[in-house]
Amino acid sequence: MSGDLFSYALAAALATALLVAAFTDLRRREIDNGLNAAIALAAPLWWLAMGFGWSDIGFQVTLAAATFAITCVLFAVRQMGGGDVKLLTALALWFPPVSFAQVIVLTAVIGGGASVAMATFNMKRVPGETLRDALAVSVALAWVGGAGSVLLSLVTHRPFVGRAAETIAAVLPRGWMIGIIAILVVAIFTLGLAHIMRRQKSRLPIPYGIAIAAAGLWVLGEQTLLAARLGPLPG
Repeated sequence: MSGDLFSYALAAALATALLVAAFTDLRRREIDNGLNAAIALAAPLWWLAMGFGWSDIGFQVTLAAATFAITCVLFAVRQMGGGDVKLLTALALWFPPVSFAQVIVLTAVIGGGASVAMATFNMKRVPGETLRDALAVSVALAWVGGAGSVLLSLVTHRPFVGRAAETIAAVLPRGWMIGIIAILVVAIFTLGLAHIMRRQKSRLPIPYGIAIAAAGLWVLGEQTLLAARLGPLPG
């Protein structure tokens, strides 16, 4: 019983740290190194509470190292901040592969949707580009709506393609017409997103810290609720 309480206490501490990370990223556009270090250094306590063996620990460390290497590339091309790299790497020490994959997917969906929405509000209006602006806003709404649909599907564990989408697909033309429609949709989205990026008033930081924290909180919450119903927290 005391072991279960210890694991729940660690989960609550991680949740609190993620909330703090989201708050500081929203307020100052940075995540404190001390907070990321605390999350990483507390991971061995989590391994102990979960009863990890040496092979399990080695796998988590390898997952964290791979995450750090990949996110460093994103940092180098200015697609991710240094604090985001450290936070995601620290979380890789806590979550098993399947759960960590959920964190990555949720982060990409939340961060991508938020980035497009923020970039749309940050657009500089130029006279004579009303139609292009309208196209860009329409594309942004469709992108954010699609991200929201994917997010809803992920968090509710329901198929992304529901009956309505299947009905629409049933009435679409077949063969080469589907290819033409797909190319047209891609072209429209490309033109719309390119216009949004070209008309930015200033460079916007991508809110991946908030997205990482939100994704981590959701997956951690799912694990905790599942454990409350079935037994110990999954390791």
